[in-house]
Amino acid sequence: MRGYLFAGASILLTTYAQLAMKWGMSHLPPLHDLLAILSHWQAHLGMLLLVFSGLVAYAASLGCWMAALHDLPLNRAYPLLSISYALVYLVAGALPWFNEPYSMIRSLGVGLIVVGVVLINQRRPA
Repeated sequence: MRGYLFAGASILLTTYAQLAMKWGMSHLPPLHDLLAILSHWQAHLGMLLLVFSGLVAYAASLGCWMAALHDLPLNRAYPLLSISYALVYLVAGALPWFNEPYSMIRSLGVGLIVVGVVLINQRRPA
């Protein structure tokens, strides 16, 4: 059970990291204009901190993932990572400021991912 808790924490941290970095990067000047970002860093501080928090969340996610791998077999643990793709899709579609539309085909794909993860991690009779 401990492995699944660490895997769940890794999934949530990865989901947060994706959303935070998307939101932060979409509100910063393009990276090729790094001089504009650096010269006006105070005006961009909030978004820079958001992107940085996403990077920190990725690092924490990696720690949780390593702990999950200690307790879970790889063939069960690895498919769990795809749950973060489903969560990013659902959250980005639900929050209006991301302006990410839902579609039937994408939702079907996310549903298939979730069903696959459940089937892979289902307890098998002994």
